[in-house]
Amino acid sequence: MANFEEQLTALESVVERLERGELSLDESVRLFEEGVKLSNACKKELEAAEGKIQLLAERGAGGMKTAINLDVEEDVEESEDGE
Repeated sequence: MANFEEQLTALESVVERLERGELSLDESVRLFEEGVKLSNACKKELEAAEGKIQLLAERGAGGMKTAINLDVEEDVEESEDGE
């Protein structure tokens, strides 16, 4: 799968094309669906990165509160499974 930057660039391209308003209804709906998928993929990447950063920050502060971070990782895994 593409990395975050590639997904974000693709999402920006979809938004630009939709904003022009030069597409048929069918093409607009197809692009909107693609945009939603890209947006969700970017959100998952950001949530995973946030969890890692939070874990590192807590370790740096001397704490080992991993329960919060495990919840984020479990949510991402569940989303990938379609649940």
